[in-house]
Amino acid sequence: MDLRAIPITIVGAGAIGGTVGAFLTQAGYDVTLVDIVPEHVRAMNDGGLRITGVRGDHTYPVRAALASDLRGPLGPTILCVKGHFTAAAMEQIGPLLAPDGFVLSLQNGLNEEVIAAAVGADRTVGAFVHFGADYIEPGLIQLGNEQTIHIGELDGSITPRVEALRGALLNVMPTEITTNLWGFLWGKLVYGAMAFLLSTVDATVPEVIDNALGMRLAQTASAEAYLVARSQADSLENIGEFNPNVFAPGPDFDAASRAALQEMGDAMRASIKQHMGIWRDLKIKKRKTEVDMQSAVIVAKGLEAGVPTPVNAAVLRVIHEIEAGQRGMEWSNLDDIARLAGLERPL
Repeated sequence: MDLRAIPITIVGAGAIGGTVGAFLTQAGYDVTLVDIVPEHVRAMNDGGLRITGVRGDHTYPVRAALASDLRGPLGPTILCVKGHFTAAAMEQIGPLLAPDGFVLSLQNGLNEEVIAAAVGADRTVGAFVHFGADYIEPGLIQLGNEQTIHIGELDGSITPRVEALRGALLNVMPTEITTNLWGFLWGKLVYGAMAFLLSTVDATVPEVIDNALGMRLAQTASAEAYLVARSQADSLENIGEFNPNVFAPGPDFDAASRAALQEMGDAMRASIKQHMGIWRDLKIKKRKTEVDMQSAVIVAKGLEAGVPTPVNAAVLRVIHEIEAGQRGMEWSNLDDIARLAGLERPL
């Protein structure tokens, strides 16, 4: 399969989709970026997509269209919308997909399950994507860091299409094929449990990790998520430099998990990206996060598996209240999460 000869549609032209679309276009692929924000589509078509950050400051000529103007048949389609928009996006994409078309998810969470329910597992490809980027304003994205993309079939097989996708995505980021897709996706949820906790406070990631209660809650949130993840996947893969397996219970848990979080905090301290995208959703964009596609899934799967998740449940509640404007992003949120979860404040 030669993807250079086939039009590629990217649905969701924000931080991830825009970055992927710009670099694929630069590499000679026939790409259309699709988004719901008219100002963003207009800016991309009129002046190109500007990407600043770790690769410098460059503007890439791209072709963009409004989601309302999307027409089929669609071949290879890359879905990059926020997780809570996946079902609605698939209602539009599904009927437009060509018989030999398929959807690649470059998203956070377990969106592959939603996509497969809409178009079938045989037309669904999954991926773990972890590079850091932020949508700043129409026509402008900031690339904060580079990370390897891992793509895979849902059943773990290696097929011509994942090999073709790897070849294409190598123009965006280092890319590898995985036979353990679910190990990556559940490993990312262990990371996400910590990320949502840290984003309840209007502070940088290093600042919250440096706080004693912030550290303890981050350790506990990921420890809960680890136990849920292991009930769903045989083995968990590293999320960049973040190893979800250090959150396994055992005599070394406190030291190992503390060291892993401190290392992540120190890396972000030296980075231009010092906040999670979740923080940006809450603080800057004032919009819903993907908490219902991540923390809520951890809580629900934990309930099914008999794994208690009190910290993740408390984080879910606090994030919902921040989204609804019922509370601010205060340091006191950490105390409330600890109280709701039945944890004592560390000395």
